[in-house]
Amino acid sequence: MKKRFISTIAIAGAAAMALTACSSDPEPGASGSAAGGGGGDGEVITVGFAQTGSESGWRSANTDSMKEAFSAENGFDLIFNAADNDTAAQITAVRSFINQGVDAIVIAPIVEDGWDDVLTEAKNAGIPVILEDRTVSSPEDLYAAWVGLDFEKEGTMAGEWAAAEFGDTETKMVVLEGTTGSAPANDRATGFDAAIEGTMIEKIDSQTGDFTRDGGKSVMEGFLQNYGVDGIDLVYAHNDDMALGAIEAIEAAGAVPGEDIKIISIDAVHDGMQALVDGKINYIVECNPLLGELAAGLVKDVLAGNDVERTVYVEDQAFDQAAAEAALPDRKY
Repeated sequence: MKKRFISTIAIAGAAAMALTACSSDPEPGASGSAAGGGGGDGEVITVGFAQTGSESGWRSANTDSMKEAFSAENGFDLIFNAADNDTAAQITAVRSFINQGVDAIVIAPIVEDGWDDVLTEAKNAGIPVILEDRTVSSPEDLYAAWVGLDFEKEGTMAGEWAAAEFGDTETKMVVLEGTTGSAPANDRATGFDAAIEGTMIEKIDSQTGDFTRDGGKSVMEGFLQNYGVDGIDLVYAHNDDMALGAIEAIEAAGAVPGEDIKIISIDAVHDGMQALVDGKINYIVECNPLLGELAAGLVKDVLAGNDVERTVYVEDQAFDQAAAEAALPDRKY
């Protein structure tokens, strides 16, 4: 499989207007000029986008980026569906797109498994599918391309920092997992666990908080009840929203997040970065949500019959407190 890497700076620049996206979906039939292939001759490209839901600040920024890129002004008619983290509802939405005869389908799959049948239906209908953000376990010939982040590398980066900071000291760690069965949860766990192997960091518990702030708070409250403040040294959260929920639980227990209990997170959305600047989170690995321009470009190229890179990775940065303070004023999400 061919792979391509896009720098964070490049994608942020290409999608700098992502967070000023329209608050509503484009009007059906709206048209506009579009650069590149795909529509051609002013034709409007109808795209169905099956989003996971709105579980986090990252997801909201991702949705805004996609709506901005797939706007009427760019030559698209976007049919948007957010499945509220319900896999069955997301698959139903994709089948609806197929029945409507859209030109292309973009999916941010909630989980990796269970997509073979509906992707086969799309293929048989001659509708190309682009995967965005998350991946699937289906055969590669059932979708045209994927654009997103290297989740395992994100976990590795977080784990390498943990190993360097705490690896030589007996450290009790709890993990706030993302949605069970999702690609980021699976891969971020794999990368982190490999990076801390052989260190003195001990994972004493790990539960899903479903990538939500409320979920992170609830799970962290359970951890604190089971192990006490003194029984937990480190929290590894699969995203910022769960880390922010954990901060609430730690503070409610009378402890100081970032000091009494260290926190590592992934995403680098604004609220997470602010918590890092404030010393409540200790380290964040970025997961850039501004994928709309790249996804829209892939759709146009596929429809135009152009060769495309099947796998497009966007590189991530990592931040300590000083780096977050320097970056925060210019963050687009």
